[in-house]
Amino acid sequence: MLALTKQLKRRITPEQFFMISVFLVNGGNYIYNLVLGRVLGPKAFSDAAILITLLLVLSFIAMTFQLAVAKFTVIFESAVLHRFIKMCYTYAVSFALVLGMGVIWFAKDLQTIFQTESHSMFVIFGTAIPVYFIMSVRRGELQGSKDFINLSITYQLEMCTRLALTFLLISIFQINSSVAVAIGIGISFLAGVFPLKKKQGDTYPRIQLSAKDKKAILNFFILTGCYELTQIICNNSDILLVKHYFPAQEAGLYASLALIGRVVYFVTWMFVMLLLPTVVEKKKKGENTKPVLVKYTGYIIVLASAIVAFTFLFPAFSVQLLFGEAYTSIASLLGWYALATSFFAVSNIFAYYFLSLDHYIPILIAALMGILQIVLIVFFHNDLFQVVLMQVVAMGILLVLQVSYFFLKKNEL
Repeated sequence: MLALTKQLKRRITPEQFFMISVFLVNGGNYIYNLVLGRVLGPKAFSDAAILITLLLVLSFIAMTFQLAVAKFTVIFESAVLHRFIKMCYTYAVSFALVLGMGVIWFAKDLQTIFQTESHSMFVIFGTAIPVYFIMSVRRGELQGSKDFINLSITYQLEMCTRLALTFLLISIFQINSSVAVAIGIGISFLAGVFPLKKKQGDTYPRIQLSAKDKKAILNFFILTGCYELTQIICNNSDILLVKHYFPAQEAGLYASLALIGRVVYFVTWMFVMLLLPTVVEKKKKGENTKPVLVKYTGYIIVLASAIVAFTFLFPAFSVQLLFGEAYTSIASLLGWYALATSFFAVSNIFAYYFLSLDHYIPILIAALMGILQIVLIVFFHNDLFQVVLMQVVAMGILLVLQVSYFFLKKNEL
């Protein structure tokens, strides 16, 4: 992987390298999930899927810090930036320690809620949370400075470590699968911190951020935090609710469906990572930001349409190829799940665009639609198809509202 990285760095732009890297990392993560599904079977995989879902939840929470650091790395300079980043590390670690201790404290309760075989996996996961937040702040520095090469390497190292270590623990050391997944996830966070930032010779005076800067930072943190909470709801509430309402066998089948259907979201995530610093930079220079949104939205629509079409045309082939015969009963739902995820992926690019410009109405819209999705699933979950259909409805409404807001405000952007 690293040898390939060095070769690609000599031939392509950092942005192109990052896009290729995201495809490779997502591919590696999919191999990780698919092999787990095949090796463990639906019932045992449902426990592993809970940890993977909690990892996604954690990534959305930590993304608040990553995006804030990325945005203000573009805006701030020298001493102010240095002070801001130090402050972010302090707050990120403090918050992560509280969150991690909370997960450890309630590990047995989480075992009961999600009907898992062991609570140890939650203890291990909680212990690793502070490292993830350090990694996220570091990635924010790289994203904001557009150091896409090193940003790509952090994702590659995290993915490769998790993939190799998890299967080493399961296959050679015969460790309980859920515990092995938790250990693999935790140690991969350590790997994702690298490459470390080279120390600079510059020294900065001890300064305090201005009241104006503090207000801007706080506003962005609140907006981003609210949206990341919405992302958690939209992206993960279905798996958690299915694990609660349905038996382990069906929950495991649904988890496989979610992993296949979400490929569109993870493939398009790279455009969000590229969009935010570019929009902030153009806004800072007083340039038109709408062409950036149009460009990346076009890419996402093309990719999403291709994936949705394939999953509707070849659902059984997709499921059997990726997860095997044991999961084919879920094939009829695949296209619908991919459609719901595509609606969310396209609306997501609009939300992050507005977030870059400090607009809060789209965040409120997304939050309301996330709540609507939960309410719909709580009231309509007679079978798994009904669960998926409720997401199509909620995410379809979300996309319509986000696009409508853009056309309403386009002359002001």
